[in-house]
Order: sequence, then C-alpha cells, then structure tokens
Amino acid sequence: MSDDSIRAAIKAHLGVNPEWLSKRKEEIVEPELEIVDPHHHVWDMPGNRYLFDELMADFQSGHRIVGSVHVQCHSMYRADGPEEMRPVGETEFVNGVAAQSASGAYGSAKVCTGIIGTTDLMLGTRVEPVLEAHLRAGGGRFRGIRPSLAWHESSQVRALDIKPHILMQQQAREAIACIEKLNLSLDVWLFFTQLDEALDVCRSFPGLKVVIDHAGGPVGIGPYEGQREAVFAEWHKRIQALAQCPNAVIKLGGLAMRYGGFNFNKLPSPPSSDLLLEKWKPYVEACIQSFGPSRCMFESNFPIDRGMCNYHVLWNAFKKMTLHYSPEEREYLFRRTAVETYKLAI
Repeated sequence: MSDDSIRAAIKAHLGVNPEWLSKRKEEIVEPELEIVDPHHHVWDMPGNRYLFDELMADFQSGHRIVGSVHVQCHSMYRADGPEEMRPVGETEFVNGVAAQSASGAYGSAKVCTGIIGTTDLMLGTRVEPVLEAHLRAGGGRFRGIRPSLAWHESSQVRALDIKPHILMQQQAREAIACIEKLNLSLDVWLFFTQLDEALDVCRSFPGLKVVIDHAGGPVGIGPYEGQREAVFAEWHKRIQALAQCPNAVIKLGGLAMRYGGFNFNKLPSPPSSDLLLEKWKPYVEACIQSFGPSRCMFESNFPIDRGMCNYHVLWNAFKKMTLHYSPEEREYLFRRTAVETYKLAI
C-alpha cells in the first residue's frame, strides 16, 4: 500500500467537529497530577491540522502535561530519495517540533521528547540503515518503531489495505531483530484478533520492549456489533496471555476510535468523563489487573480520539478510573511507565 493511500485511509477515519466539542467543558480533576502523554500525533492533513499550536492548546487545557511521545502517523515524509528512507522525514520534522518546545518559550511541557517512527518490516535486515537514519534524524529523541500492522479479514473493520500476518513473516522477524539490536522498542497497533501474533513476538524476542497500543484493539463494529460481551471475553483472554510476557507493556486508550463502536460522536454533545468512565473502565481495569500498573500507561491518541471527546475530559475520565489505586501506582499509570519504557529525559 502506498504512503498516499495510507494517509487517505487515516483521513477517512477522522471526523473532528470543533463546534460540537465546544459544547462540553469540565472542571479539571486533580490538576497537579503529572502526566506524560505517551501517544499522540502531529500532522497537517486537509481539514485536520494538528501541529504544535493545536497540540499545545490541548496540553494547556487544564491538566499538568509534563512531556509526551509522538507516534508515527505517515506525515511529513520526504518527497524524494529512496522509498524506504522517506519515513525518516517524519522523524526530522517531529524533532523540530520537539526543539521548539525545548526552547521553553511555550511552557514547561517537553513535547515530543520521545519519537516513535516507522519502517517497512518486510525490508528484513535491510531495515538497519533506515533505523540508523531515524536515530540520526531524531536528535537523541528517537526511541522506536511502529510499523503498519492492523489488519482484519472484514472490510468493515480493516484499517489499512496491507498484507495480513506481517509479524509472522521471516523478513519481519529479521527486521525486528535489528530493532532489538539497536535497543529500540516496538510499538504495535493490532486488533484483538491479532494479539496471538504479538504474543509470539514477545516470546521470540524476550530482550525487546513490545508496546501494545490502544488497549489491545477491542472491536465493536462490523461483525462484532452487538457482541460486546463475547468480544470482551476473547479480548480479555488474550490480554492475560500477553501479560505473562515481562517485556510487554500496554497503553490504555485509543478506545474513542471508530473501531470500538462506542459512537460518542453521534451524541448531541460530547461525552462527559463520567460516561467515558462507565463505558471504558472494564477494559482499563482488566488491563491494569493483568499487567500491573508498572506496565500500563494512559494515552490520549490525539487528534484521532478527538473525533469523539475532548482532551481535558479524556484525562478527567482516566483520573476518575484510578482513584482507588495508590499514589505510587498512579504515578506509574500517568507518568513513570512512559518515562521508563521510552527512556525519557523527564
């Protein structure tokens, strides 16, 4: 699949309505709690600009965001040069955004202090010079790779038009070995039906940090519409199996994407943090109980999740979900797991 096709697919799943979002304002819960947002994007797509100014508007909406990690989003690629090297342009661009933040002129948050880029795992061992180029371009901030992996047999669910079972291919395993060799992490966004493949990677590369994005991809659309309890049971079983791998960590978020089937964007006004708490707490609690707080981290997944909720409301919900945890456990969930996983200077 071409990069242009991937970007078109991303755009098709975005539906941000600022006027609708403005209908929901909440008082900030625990405004002094430090947060590292370990999963957001910066991009400039038609009708969905989310660059430094837009990101900072969310970061400064009331919560104490002290740092963040940008995760690849097929944006700002190089326009020419070898095809496999073009994604390095995104790392170059994001490193510039991080440098703008590091100047201190725009607040104390260390924006994009970690950068996760991408590459084609099917390059096999030829991926190594690409990884080295990312490391050079990242100015000391580059931390890992997230390849395009989300696939489902149903066209109603399938996110990208890519080959299935990429993680099980020999070329991909050779590329993952290079990622491990360079002491980088591997982020994976997969649907819950693919988690067995992530489990196999974790077992095959015990020295590699594997980050499971978006709570392991529970699905509530297409063939799974109206099957939430059955999906939860199967998803939970696979989450518990993954949690047995000490090199796996999981991000708690991404549930406002269309794949979850919660359809908050169809409400007359944006959801409250109490509604998010009601709908998402079972998934969040299951992940924390399986992995433990020290291997869980809350994420915003903005601006994608912005299509269904406000940034400040999202973090209010996460805080409310965890009030019964100890201060140390909550420090892991909101800051420390992200810092340790991505080796952030925060």
